[in-house]
Amino acid sequence: MGKTVFMFAGQGAQYPDMAKDLYEHFPIIRETFAEANQVLGYELEDLIFSENSKLNETQYTQPAILTVDVAIARLLIDQGIQPEAALGLSLGEYAALVIAGAIDFQAAVALIAKRGQYMSEAAPTGTGKMVAVMNTPIETIEAACAQASEKGIVSPANYNTPQQVVIGGEAQAVDYADELLKAAGSKRLIELNVSGPFHTALLQPASEKLAMALNLVEFKPLQIPVVSNTTAQFFELEDIPTLLTRQVMTPVRFFESINTLIIKGFDTFIEIGPGKTLTGFMKKIDKSQTTYRVENIETLNTLLDIGEK
Repeated sequence: MGKTVFMFAGQGAQYPDMAKDLYEHFPIIRETFAEANQVLGYELEDLIFSENSKLNETQYTQPAILTVDVAIARLLIDQGIQPEAALGLSLGEYAALVIAGAIDFQAAVALIAKRGQYMSEAAPTGTGKMVAVMNTPIETIEAACAQASEKGIVSPANYNTPQQVVIGGEAQAVDYADELLKAAGSKRLIELNVSGPFHTALLQPASEKLAMALNLVEFKPLQIPVVSNTTAQFFELEDIPTLLTRQVMTPVRFFESINTLIIKGFDTFIEIGPGKTLTGFMKKIDKSQTTYRVENIETLNTLLDIGEK
C-alpha cells in the first residue's frame, strides 16, 4: 500500500444499521460505542440499529457518524493499516483530528453533540436550502451567488469536485442564484435533501457558540498531518479552535484538500464510515489515485485482502 490517507464521511451519509455487522464481530467497535454512550447519556445502538427518525436529526446524526467513523478507523489500525495523513468532510474532520491524536475521542463526542445542537438551533429543518451545481465553472457559480446576495444570504458551501459545487443559503436567494446559473448555461442543478444550509453565514450563531465550547477543549500536537476543510492546508496546533469555529459557516474545500495531499505524495485514499460519497468525489478529482472504502465487513475484507498481497 502507498502513502495512506484516511478520509472520514460526514453528515448525510448516515443510514439505519450502519456498521452493524462490524459491531457484532469486533470488540473494538463495541468499545468505541460504549465510550460514546458514556458521554451522550443514551445508547447509540438504539439510535442506529433500529428504524427511527432521530438518526436524521442533526444533533443525533453527528455523534452517530463520528462514533462510526472513529470505531472503523480504530479497527483498521488494529488490523495493521496505519494512516499517514487524514481529512474529513465537515463533521468527518473531527474524526480525523481524533485519529491524529489532537483531541480525545470522548471530548470530541461531547463537542460534536454541542455542535449538532447549535447547528440545529441556528438553522432549524426547513431553513433555507442547498443546491448542487454540476459542470459549471467555479467563477460563474461564485459570480451568480454574489449577484443573488441582494435577495439574501447565498454562497458556495462545498467545493466537492471541480465539476460539483454546492451552494446554500436563504431559499429566495438560492432560487435567484439558480435562475442566474441557468441563464449562464448551467444544465444540472440538484436540490439536496439536507436539514439546513450548512457552511453558510446562516450558521454564524452556531459558530459563535461553538467557539466558546472549543475554548474549553485541550488540543494536543498532531501525530499525523490533517488537512483543514477551511484552508485546504495542514492544521497547525494553535489554529485548530479557530478553524473549527470558522468551518461551520464557511465553505468546505474538499477537492483542494485532496490536491494538497496529492502534491505531498499521498496516493492511497481510504474512505471510512457510512456510504461512498468521498470515493465518488475522488474519481472526479483524480481517478489515477488508489481508493478504497470501509463501512462493513465486505468492504473491510476487500481492503485486507489487497493489503496482504
